Amino acid sequence: MPTTVFDQFTRRTADVTAQLTALGIPLTAPTPPPADLNPADPWASSYTAPVDRSTLAWCTAVTMLADHHGTGIDRQVLAADALLRELGVCGLAQLHSDLHHGAPVDYRFTRCPYCSGIGEDPTRPDCQEVGCAQWHEFDGHEHLCPVCHGDDHQPQELTEDHMTELEELLADAIDEREERASLRYRIRARLYRRTVRT
Repeated sequence: MPTTVFDQFTRRTADVTAQLTALGIPLTAPTPPPADLNPADPWASSYTAPVDRSTLAWCTAVTMLADHHGTGIDRQVLAADALLRELGVCGLAQLHSDLHHGAPVDYRFTRCPYCSGIGEDPTRPDCQEVGCAQWHEFDGHEHLCPVCHGDDHQPQELTEDHMTELEELLADAIDEREERASLRYRIRARLYRRTVRT
C-alpha cells in the first residue's frame, strides 16, 4: 500500500507497465502510417507525436478506460494511444468528462484521476525543463495539474458552502415559481371574468 501520494503514482505506472510486459505489448506505441500529403494544403503535416506507454498520463488513461469498460488494459491500449496522441495530457480531462456522460467534472468534489487531488503536476518538472521565465524561480509558483488546473479537492471543506449555495438557488427557484403561479392565476381569473360577462 502506498505511503505517500507520490508513491501511488509510481505504483500506478509500475503496475501498468508490468501488465504490458506480461502481455507482450511494447512500451512505445508504433507510429501510425503517414497521412497522404495534400498539395492543396501547404500547412498540412504528417508529424505524429510519439506515445510512451510508460508515462503516468498514458497509464492513467488506460486504467480509466479499462475500469470504465470493465475490461483488461490490453483491450484499451489503442484507445489510450489515440487519446494521448491527439489531445495529450489535457485529454484526460475530456476523457473524464466523457466517462461521466459529457457532464462537466467539478474537481473540488471529484478526485482528479491524474494528480489524485494534489492540484500539482505529479511528474514535477522543474522550471528549467518546462522553460519558465527566470523571475518565476523566486516567487514559488507551482506547475498546476493539466487536468484539474489546480482545483482544491476538499469535499469536506467545500460541502457546507456548496449546500448553502444550492439552498439559495432552490429558494430563488421556489420564489420565482410562486410569482409565475400568481401571475398565471390573475391572468386566468381575468380571462374567466371576460368570458362570463360575454
